[in-house]
Amino acid sequence: MTEAATPIDFYFDFSSPYGYIASQIVDEMEKRSGRPVKWRPTLLGVTFKIMGQVPLVEVPMKGDYARNDFARSARLHKVEYRQPGKFPVGTVAACRAFYWADERDPASARAFAKALYRAYFTEDKDIGAPVTVVDIARSVGLDATALAAALEDPALKDRAKREVESAIAAGVFGSPFFVVDGEAFWGVDRMPMVEEWIRTGGW
Repeated sequence: MTEAATPIDFYFDFSSPYGYIASQIVDEMEKRSGRPVKWRPTLLGVTFKIMGQVPLVEVPMKGDYARNDFARSARLHKVEYRQPGKFPVGTVAACRAFYWADERDPASARAFAKALYRAYFTEDKDIGAPVTVVDIARSVGLDATALAAALEDPALKDRAKREVESAIAAGVFGSPFFVVDGEAFWGVDRMPMVEEWIRTGGW
């Protein structure tokens, strides 16, 4: 693979508002940059335990700011947004389901990821519930029966665990988190910087 074709690793948690916003605009970044984007969901709850942190909205003062900024950032990027009633939620089932779909067809997995995000951040559906994840899979044409069975498959659990461990090893501590040519960028507001890094070869 040539350097020009080296993927941008796009790490995200399905419970992340900023990850959601990035998921809705990353295709345009992919086209402009000329680099393929590899979607890699992870579980920030595991990372937070390592860092000794709690979700942003649970931090005094920062939490109120964040709730306002979620919606403000969505408006900036012209992305529909509705703050979920239950927030954050555990996304183990969603993460496993993505990798199940990705093993079969990466394009379908990407569409599935977007659908999961929209269900949570525009329809207030509880994507922490496996039954909801399966229903969303069905809505985008995936084999819901096969997925429901696979969610408890030890092999799929291990695949998702390895992906989370890989994200931690890569230094991923937030969502969205991009790694391009070994350089890490955290946040939806860093996406223009990712493009400039690629365009110039870095600085």
